Amino acid sequence: MSEPAITAAMLVIGDEILSGRTKDKNIGYLADYLTERGIDLREARIVPDIEEEIVAALNAMRARYTYVFTSGGIGPTHDDITADSIAKALGVGIDYDERALAMMRERYAPGELNEARMRMARIPFGATLIENPISKAPGFMIENVITMAGVPSIMQAMLDDVSQYLASGVKVMVETIDAQGLPEGSYASALAEIDKAHPDVSIGSYPSFTGAGFRNQIVVRGRDRAAIDAALGDIRALLDQTTGDNAPA
Repeated sequence: MSEPAITAAMLVIGDEILSGRTKDKNIGYLADYLTERGIDLREARIVPDIEEEIVAALNAMRARYTYVFTSGGIGPTHDDITADSIAKALGVGIDYDERALAMMRERYAPGELNEARMRMARIPFGATLIENPISKAPGFMIENVITMAGVPSIMQAMLDDVSQYLASGVKVMVETIDAQGLPEGSYASALAEIDKAHPDVSIGSYPSFTGAGFRNQIVVRGRDRAAIDAALGDIRALLDQTTGDNAPA
């Protein structure tokens, strides 16, 4: 019996993402990072800088997945409300954290650590700090919620510290079959039946456009080599048959 999957979701926080002013670069990076650790990223949401929206999304996601990663909204300005929203969602207090202040004093001189910058040292009670080697203002982890900066370079640097707190799963294996120039409509129904017959793998068909025209690829993902090979065999047989059926008389 296979072990249950380790799952994750990502909550991206910020009006600037929804307005299009800032383009998100963190979801794809996190997906690659987690895949390498055998963790399935199952969902990503983007919410505005509104407390009730953050709280509702976070509570829904943290109940469903092994981990929830957040990015954005832990800076020094008035609209950086992620830490307070997370504290509210988890029902804990929040205040200036001496550990966080000590980290920030490594970067800021006493006169530079003003009220706005000190906001970045407000941490929910009971949280573990996540080191930030770039700007020193830390992220944090509380229960299964991991909170990081929105700036991609800082978020990525924080993940180096996060890794020690994550369980590792069995990595997903991926196999790709070229659909031999066949249109998706010629094999879609039969491929759906193959998908039903192989519940231990994930099967998807993905079209793309190249200089030579449309190209369709069928991708099989799974953690069990025998299950993947069985699905691949059925897919190859389907494509061979479909190619034969569409061959000129």
